[in-house]
Amino acid sequence: MVSLSASFSVVDSHTAGHPTRVVFSGIPRLNGRTVRERRDDFRTRFDHLRPALLHEPRGHAAMVGLVPVPSELADYGAFFISSYVYLDMCGHGTIGLAKTLAFTGEISPSTGDSFTLETPAGIVTVGLVWGEDGTLDAVTIRNVPGYVGLEGLALDIPGVGRVTTDIVYGGMWYAMVDGAGLGLELVPDQASKLMLAGAAIKSAIKEAIAGNPLFAGAAAPSVLFHAADAPDSATHFLVLESNKFDRSPCGTGTAARMTHLLHTGVLKPGDVYRARNIFGIPFEARLSEMVKVGEQDAAIVEIKGSAFITSAQTIFFESGDPLSGGFLSR
Repeated sequence: MVSLSASFSVVDSHTAGHPTRVVFSGIPRLNGRTVRERRDDFRTRFDHLRPALLHEPRGHAAMVGLVPVPSELADYGAFFISSYVYLDMCGHGTIGLAKTLAFTGEISPSTGDSFTLETPAGIVTVGLVWGEDGTLDAVTIRNVPGYVGLEGLALDIPGVGRVTTDIVYGGMWYAMVDGAGLGLELVPDQASKLMLAGAAIKSAIKEAIAGNPLFAGAAAPSVLFHAADAPDSATHFLVLESNKFDRSPCGTGTAARMTHLLHTGVLKPGDVYRARNIFGIPFEARLSEMVKVGEQDAAIVEIKGSAFITSAQTIFFESGDPLSGGFLSR
């Protein structure tokens, strides 16, 4: 006989290799009217569920969770949880959510070719590309506005060298770093080396921008290494922590990179940018429109990618399990 203390119904998918775990049941009722308020209530009262659901032995350092919640402003609402931080917006996770809703039958060709999603960063429009057999072949996201926050930040990183970066917002903050210019190879067998270098850069950036009101209350910028083979095509490797990288090209990171390329004049409106992960799987990005965020020019970028279902399961917590809270090893 087994005594269970809790259970959670989840569906797992991957978007270009990076996981999304949609948690459909088991989360207590959350207070708040907006998705951000409900996310903040979860963080205040139930943060212990985040490592329990995402970390080992039920997950791993790179697992990303998505919690659907009601929305008064959009068709759906959801917030994103990860190993270390709460994400205001997550591109690969939104693509994973769309695929999961198609898998469960919540959406289909008969329900339409788009829906709106309220996230902590704002409302995004999710476009659906249906195949002739009714399967969801691809997903597009009309992202929140992105803009360049800080330019020309120069840092000397022990073991890495001189790094000059621009920090760009695409739903989260990202530091643009030319990996090829640092002599780094963006390939699978260099992942550990890239994570260590990226974590060192991220730590130095966090220290350098401390006290800057632009970044107050936000997660520290993650490091987006890029290696371009053409003005409109590059490999991405996004370092989140010393033991965690984004397996996908990163949806919001790709939007930030496209925003940066438009800002610097490398790309122009109408161009399509293709970002690949280290396994050669692409996201596509294009400018939807230019807007203003305060006095700042901002780009609304559309990102396109695909997700694939990997499992539907019930996660159990057995009474007396000494590792029920989850664990991570760096």
